Amino acid sequence: MTEEKEEEELKPWEQHSRVISIPRFDYNSPSSLLQRSHSGFLLTCTIKREKSATKEAISILHKRLESSNTAGDSKRRKVCTDDMGGKCADGAEINSIEEDSAGGGLQKNECHSSVKTATNAETDFDMSLVKLTRNGLLLLTFPREHSPNTINIVSNIFQSLGSGSLKSPVWCHRIFPIQATCVLKEKELQATVSKLVLQFVNDEQNKLSRPVKFAVGYNRRGFEEKQNKIPKDTKDSDVLALLDRNKCFTVVAAAVKEVVSDSAVDLKSPELSVLVELLPISGLPSELLVVGVSILPQKLVTTKPRLSIRALVSGTNAKNG
Repeated sequence: MTEEKEEEELKPWEQHSRVISIPRFDYNSPSSLLQRSHSGFLLTCTIKREKSATKEAISILHKRLESSNTAGDSKRRKVCTDDMGGKCADGAEINSIEEDSAGGGLQKNECHSSVKTATNAETDFDMSLVKLTRNGLLLLTFPREHSPNTINIVSNIFQSLGSGSLKSPVWCHRIFPIQATCVLKEKELQATVSKLVLQFVNDEQNKLSRPVKFAVGYNRRGFEEKQNKIPKDTKDSDVLALLDRNKCFTVVAAAVKEVVSDSAVDLKSPELSVLVELLPISGLPSELLVVGVSILPQKLVTTKPRLSIRALVSGTNAKNG
């Protein structure tokens, strides 16, 4: 059997496993996300297929991240990590493909897990895999403050899917580009939204009409679980208030209008969409919540049945996202 024929008969997970290994969770991420803003990607995927989806996501993102890095050679590279032992997104123990029976030996405080490109250049690109409390979700963040443009990367993915140069993903449903993260508090959320909206309107590539039409989306994944775990003495705090959808909409809309006074809400065809995603990060104190925020152009969103990032594949597989 030829190698090409053998690869065609392999399942998607097995094809990815030839060049990709799943990294360990970065247990430093929760504290890091509380200290400063991060950019990255939140992906929805088939539940109980997080391991396959992680491999698929790394495969999809690898070339886009590689092309955004001007340094380094152009030859085909493998994604690898120093230690492959650990846990996958659905909580099962995972190991490297070559050492499937070997357990990971690092302690939690020794484990800084990232997705790295193995290359002769010294400028390896890496992302951290963050452990979440919900199945069907993956979170990859950039550990550095200066990171690639996540909006452009996701736009490039859709262009590649449209041209046929990228095969339709099997396990990943949606890729939400996170431009910034912040603690879920009114001042922090307002400041984050205002900064990102200002960047959006100042970008010459974004042609806006007057008044500027905008919409706000708020996804509270794991909201019920989080609400029940918040201590009673913080029930009247800013945290609980912003878990309310209407309160969050009010805060975000005010931040938009502060930057663009000539603006109006348009839920059918917004020119810019502010999407706020509650990130169910494992290891955070119950009273501290972190959200991912992005300002998306019209081409990357869908307004039906509700405002959200476009699905990578149309059809039944995308509905779970």
